[in-house]
Amino acid sequence: MQLPVRLVGETGSTNDDMKALAAAGEPEGAWLRADRQSAGKGRMGRAWLGEAGNLYASTLVRLTPQDPPAHSLALVLAVAVHDALSEFTGAGVLSLKWPNDIMAGNAKLAGMLLERAGDAVVLGVGINVASAPSLPDRRTACLRDLGVEAADAAHILERVAEHFAAWLARWRTYGLEPVARAWQERAHRPGTPLMVELPDGERISGTFEALDPQGALILRLADGAIRVMHAGDTFLL
Repeated sequence: MQLPVRLVGETGSTNDDMKALAAAGEPEGAWLRADRQSAGKGRMGRAWLGEAGNLYASTLVRLTPQDPPAHSLALVLAVAVHDALSEFTGAGVLSLKWPNDIMAGNAKLAGMLLERAGDAVVLGVGINVASAPSLPDRRTACLRDLGVEAADAAHILERVAEHFAAWLARWRTYGLEPVARAWQERAHRPGTPLMVELPDGERISGTFEALDPQGALILRLADGAIRVMHAGDTFLL
């Protein structure tokens, strides 16, 4: 697959760069990859460290009035990245954690960040290929840890982009339902203990129930009550 990829040696954030390109008229389907990031971002303002050898890339989707809700692109990208990386690790090694973290057991292998830019959504993905950053609040893993030695960031991006294009077409043709179903098939099982940190800092613990029809997280609390989460950062307990 021949990709329209811009490659830079180092940048602050591929998402910031892609937002600028989107404002200048960059077409849907373009990708930007950096060898290193100095100011990468994760959800809720967290830093995403940018060591050489890992994958840092962003693309954009131009929204149309007929598209499903824009926030559900998080699930589209998550399924696409999971499927691409599973080609290298083998089936059953990786799982999804809401909304779009790729997990190897209890360790984070990849993360994604969506940001709105006018009529476009910029989608960034960071994958630990050669090294796993040391983070204070969670375990991390890299593909090398999982025995993936041959693939580099450029090759992995080719597979991610191809899977994303295919899942984006399904999302536009059939809506969110098949994407959400595919996400749940690749995620941790119902009943998995989770803690959700909300944007205001509140932390809520419970067990994974399912996704609602719009892709939000349904959490079952200890007293049996149901809580629907539309935003937040989740941790496996």
